[in-house]
Amino acid sequence: MKNILKLLIVSALAIGFTNCNQAQKKVTQESTKVNSLDKKDQFYLSENGDSIFKVNKSDAEWKAELSDMEFYVLREAGTERAGTGDLLKVKKKGVYTCGGCQFPLFSSETKFDSGTGWPSFYAPLNTHCVQEDTDYKIGYARTEVLCKRCDGHLGHVFPDGPEPTGLRYCINSVSLDFVEE
Repeated sequence: MKNILKLLIVSALAIGFTNCNQAQKKVTQESTKVNSLDKKDQFYLSENGDSIFKVNKSDAEWKAELSDMEFYVLREAGTERAGTGDLLKVKKKGVYTCGGCQFPLFSSETKFDSGTGWPSFYAPLNTHCVQEDTDYKIGYARTEVLCKRCDGHLGHVFPDGPEPTGLRYCINSVSLDFVEE
């Protein structure tokens, strides 16, 4: 009887130890997964090696900061009506920043009049300020342009722009702010 009791206690401890180890491994794996996602989602390196932190906000936080139209375009991938944007005809020197997070995106030096009704640029400031994704919202593939820092929808890029790139970044005015030199 005493041996059976000892065997039960040892078995219970062994099972408990094994379950504890398995639970600890799972917590460690989940923690590693979350930490690696956090690092990936929170920053990336710019061309000069600086860390640039991602902006992660809830819809409620964005709604509190943005106008209805800014939220519609930046967070819901909407489009403002052609010819209505306040930055369409701006000809001053400066930098166009994201309307959501103020991240520098385009230079006035790459802006051109495309005749489309939206501000157009033939290149972003650098390859680390915008990201591209495929958009099928109107029934065919288009290349969507997003702010790399906050994932705000900016507009689309098309292969019909001027030299030297041949690209036309067709960007909603409401998704941008302008900082004059």
